[in-house]
Amino acid sequence: MVEAKLIAFIARSNRRKEILETLNKGRMSQSAIMKKTGMYKGHISRTLKELSEQKLIICENPEDRSFKFYKISKKGRDVLGEVKNIL
Repeated sequence: MVEAKLIAFIARSNRRKEILETLNKGRMSQSAIMKKTGMYKGHISRTLKELSEQKLIICENPEDRSFKFYKISKKGRDVLGEVKNIL
């Protein structure tokens, strides 16, 4: 069962929801997310950090400083599914 606080965390932010939906289609770099969503780099960086802290996404190569790949975690997919059911 998905925690209600995580559902609310995603539901109250269109950016978080959009980035999770984008990563649900497959692994992407920050620049690819930027192109798909049209968001600013700073917004994406901050949102990726928030999602990562909540373990909703995974950085596949955290040691790389300039070109990181992100993917949605199982927990992230579960939360996204719940958010879609509610909204």
